[in-house]
Amino acid sequence: MVELDTRSSNADGIAAAKETLEDYTLRFAPRSYRKWSPAVVGISALGGIAYLADFAIGANIGIAHGTGNALLGIGFFAIVVMLTGFPLAYYAARYNLDLDLITRGSGFGYYGSVLTNVVFASFTFIFFALEGSIMAQGLELGLGVPLWLGYLVSTVLIFPLVIYGMNTLATLQVWTTPLWLLLMVLPFGFLLVRHPDSVSSFFAYGGENGSGVSISGTLLAAGVCLSLIAQIAEQIDYLRFMPPRTPENARKWWGWMLLAGPGWVVFGALKQVVGLFLAVYLIANLPAAQGIANQPVHQFLEIYRDMVPGWLAMTLAVVLVVISQIKINVTNAYSGSLAWTNSYTRVTKSYPGRLIFLAVNLVIALILMEANMFDFLNNILSFYANCGIAWIVTVATDIAVNKYLLKISPKQPEFRRGMVYDFNPVGLVGFGLSAVLSIMTFFGLFGDLLEPYSPIVALVVAFVATPLTALATKGKYYLRRSDDGIDLPMYDEHGNPSGATLTCHVTGLEFERPDMIASALPGPEGEIQYISSLALSTDKQGHHLLPHQH
Repeated sequence: MVELDTRSSNADGIAAAKETLEDYTLRFAPRSYRKWSPAVVGISALGGIAYLADFAIGANIGIAHGTGNALLGIGFFAIVVMLTGFPLAYYAARYNLDLDLITRGSGFGYYGSVLTNVVFASFTFIFFALEGSIMAQGLELGLGVPLWLGYLVSTVLIFPLVIYGMNTLATLQVWTTPLWLLLMVLPFGFLLVRHPDSVSSFFAYGGENGSGVSISGTLLAAGVCLSLIAQIAEQIDYLRFMPPRTPENARKWWGWMLLAGPGWVVFGALKQVVGLFLAVYLIANLPAAQGIANQPVHQFLEIYRDMVPGWLAMTLAVVLVVISQIKINVTNAYSGSLAWTNSYTRVTKSYPGRLIFLAVNLVIALILMEANMFDFLNNILSFYANCGIAWIVTVATDIAVNKYLLKISPKQPEFRRGMVYDFNPVGLVGFGLSAVLSIMTFFGLFGDLLEPYSPIVALVVAFVATPLTALATKGKYYLRRSDDGIDLPMYDEHGNPSGATLTCHVTGLEFERPDMIASALPGPEGEIQYISSLALSTDKQGHHLLPHQH
């Protein structure tokens, strides 16, 4: 029976290893694959923030709360994202791990991080649906395509582009970025030159209620923006492919890590401000545009019409929308498929293939689009923000405070099954308390006065509860073992993950040192055998799992 179970586990391990191997769905990204320069990785990561949702978000919060509150809310959002994004981006680029693998060793445990994986997967299909809705609006406006069909086209179009993983995505992002930048920057620059009075109108705009700047208005605006806090996980899906950091490339490595990691929010915040600026211009100058001023396709179309002939304006608007939607939704679809596959494989210990969950993610997004989610966008994003903040702040706090300040959490990240506990109360308590209390605040269970403060509740609770739980548990639930049974250094002379390889006795394939662990099953001669973290994740009976180390 044991032999039969082992064979089944071996088959799953081999399938997982060979199925679109370059995606490194369940594992660290090996040095042998990471051949891109820091610039190519950085540009690819920044290509993923080409989405037009920022324009809609900026317009929506400004229309609801006025320019003053919107700008302060956007500023607050940018500061939070910069502070939380830095430790996460650094760990991803330095140790070549996606955010799920980082989360495992930063307070959640091997199975505990499945919870946050679901939060991230939800982020990807919510924003896929949002971008798909914007593309469908463009197709309807420019080509007369019915919205329902536009939703379908914007979904099906993405599937073939995501099949081949990072190689295809890097090429797509690098080549489309110059045209996208040109189409996006031109209208804003045109307004500043041709209609300078639009600037004063923008700053004077009081929103629908015209109540002026207030703390509650600012935080309500920030809450919508902070739904984007989980975008750092998508940036990390690219940043994990950064080359090793050496004295020769250190400056470029740091520069691109900072720009494409936490620095993404600079571009995101600017787009939100521009989206509001364009909306205010339309509201002030085109009475008929009141109902569509928050739709990016109409924002750009109206400005283009002021610049060029109508037929060309329509063409430019549709091209911009299509390019933007493709650039971001290949990333949403790719990251979402990784998140779902990773969670499913850990829970079931079987590997169905990433493409199955690519299809699942796209179907969920299509259902959201057909349900016309664009009309209640603010509510969806405000609710989601509480979960996103709880997750990201908990992991960032564990790295910055528990690892570096308190030195309770192991500084070197660990993600391999058997090396970390299945569950760690540090992250689960920090995340759980933060999410529950902020969602209760969001729904007004603590009174209407506190309702706008749900993002602050999420942030503060996660930041406080995470180190307190680590202190209370004395950090004993981070590592199940401190020795992985391999007598080879994990890192090279520059502190990068080692490129030395070992053979996995389950799959027969070569894997790099950081991805390997000794098997509990000795070889025919009693020798130590090695197994990859990938094959170990599909070991249903746990025959290869090393015993707990006291």
